[in-house]
Amino acid sequence: MSHASTLIRAARKSRGLTQAQIAARARIDQGDVSRSERGRDLAFQTADRLLAAAGYGLYAAPTRRTDASGAAEEIRTRLREGDRDRALRALIQLNDDLQAEHGLVRGILGLAEPEPTGERIWDAALAALVAWRLADHGLPLPAWVGDPARRLDPPRPFIIDAADPVPDAEDVPPEFLERGVLAWRDTFESI
Repeated sequence: MSHASTLIRAARKSRGLTQAQIAARARIDQGDVSRSERGRDLAFQTADRLLAAAGYGLYAAPTRRTDASGAAEEIRTRLREGDRDRALRALIQLNDDLQAEHGLVRGILGLAEPEPTGERIWDAALAALVAWRLADHGLPLPAWVGDPARRLDPPRPFIIDAADPVPDAEDVPPEFLERGVLAWRDTFESI
């Protein structure tokens, strides 16, 4: 699940609002909004008020699996550390979490727009993976997976190890091809 700070920031940004505007709508101090977005522990009621100020509600889903926003946070952390292998493990774990859930819960795992990881190819791969796994079950796609900022042109290989060969188009899931990420389909097969 996403941290409250990620949800609050994503809700505010999705509506194009500033912290000051959210604070005014929620009738709380702008400094509290800033601290909430930076990860300060906050009461459920405060998180609920901030989300409501952006026009959203807070709901719980019966899962303990990581959603796309949580996976993006992990990937961003691992990329900053220079650990591309663990970043890939986080992406594969998201794949496994999406495949383990069905229906509405699967859709919820892909719903919240992840913040940028710091590398466009990873952002595009996240969008491709969520689109692929939601499409598997005929679920509607969240708008963020179609964002042009989450597409690469020209396409680039998704390489973790320099010795990895570049896959042919028939070895790449269509959702990855659409977003310009050349990733092997079998990278996402659980062992």
